[in-house]
Amino acid sequence: MTQTWHDLLFAHYRVPVAALRQLVPWPLALDLYGGEAWLSVTPFWIASLRPPGIPPLPKLSQFCELNVRTYVSYGGKPGVFFFSLDAASLSAVWGARTFYRLPYWHASMRVEGKQEIRYQSRRLHGPAAASGMPRFRAVYRPGVQPRAARRGSIEEFLTERYCLYAWNRGKLYRAEIHHLPWPLQPVETEIELNTMAEPLGLSLPLRPDLAQFSRLLKVLVWAPERLPGLKS
Repeated sequence: MTQTWHDLLFAHYRVPVAALRQLVPWPLALDLYGGEAWLSVTPFWIASLRPPGIPPLPKLSQFCELNVRTYVSYGGKPGVFFFSLDAASLSAVWGARTFYRLPYWHASMRVEGKQEIRYQSRRLHGPAAASGMPRFRAVYRPGVQPRAARRGSIEEFLTERYCLYAWNRGKLYRAEIHHLPWPLQPVETEIELNTMAEPLGLSLPLRPDLAQFSRLLKVLVWAPERLPGLKS
């Protein structure tokens, strides 16, 4: 699949290693940076979603998405693991669940603005917490010209990962991802509401430990493959 990601906010949070370890499927190693584990909330919007050789369909190829993810590896290959992916498109939710085994959920979502971006999301069905369905509401303002993350930096650790892992019915899947290095910008964030991690039993502060912004990135995502010899 080809797609373009727009106006993506990385809101990164330090999370206790023990708390995160029990949430990640056992075959995956939890990746740490300086001995610390990280969880990220990433709102953005997608355009031009389509298989190769097929033109994008206006009502199906553009929608808002918000991910909750952490950082893992398997067999020494680093990647990301998604706890949840909320999307405003029912067809995208169905397709990703069916073909990628990813925990997508339908949500009511809206994004407005360019220099000052207002983003809000409310999950419509799926895992909830005692406080109700997960919600996110924020305003963010990107800063200076973008640049690639410095080699070996925490920014590189949190962004430059070229596969995703999915765990479904005791089986592990991996999908390869290709894109140019992330063009990252500093960003001023005002997160007003964030309960996206509460279904996991985690409460995140409104101020992230680290925030970054990326205006646009073109991405290729290959079909997932099942990794052999694993079943819980």
